[in-house]
Amino acid sequence: MTTPDITVATRADRPRAISSLVAAFAADPVLRHLFPDDADYPRYAAAFFGHLFDKRVDQKTIWTISGGASLAMWDAPAARTAQPDDPLAAQLPVDALARMHAYDEAVRAALPRTPYWYLGVLGTDPAHAGKQWGRAVMAQGLRRAAADGLPALLETGNPVDVEIYRRAGWEVAQVVTTAAPLTIWIMQR
Repeated sequence: MTTPDITVATRADRPRAISSLVAAFAADPVLRHLFPDDADYPRYAAAFFGHLFDKRVDQKTIWTISGGASLAMWDAPAARTAQPDDPLAAQLPVDALARMHAYDEAVRAALPRTPYWYLGVLGTDPAHAGKQWGRAVMAQGLRRAAADGLPALLETGNPVDVEIYRRAGWEVAQVVTTAAPLTIWIMQR
């Protein structure tokens, strides 16, 4: 099976990337905790993923196949800084923002203070599942981390994904349970 070309995402890839991620995460425990209402999930998840895409696209740390059918959004070590204003505040209800901030705080508290590459989002449109595209786009960030001599980290709240990441060489570094209750696996490679 051949993998289509992997490219660095551009702003033109945004609509397809957002659509792919909304579909890919429709049953994800964390996304459904953040946006539990079936009627609101597509709109709120699109705003959430759009925000994450916009934060990274100009850093050239989003790798994609087929213009967003599969993508890996990474943060380089210097890219993780707190934002003083919350651009999602106008797009999400207060309760969803509170859940999102509580989740982010739990994850940030568990991450190391030393430099690392961070895989923030990895997703493939379900229409392309099983083609190993996620593994292919993920490898781009892993190569950057290796070239920098730094570890790569990610978090997931989906136990199914823990096993998928283990098969790709990731190891659980820490397990965090939130008040929600959600279990978060911090993984490292």
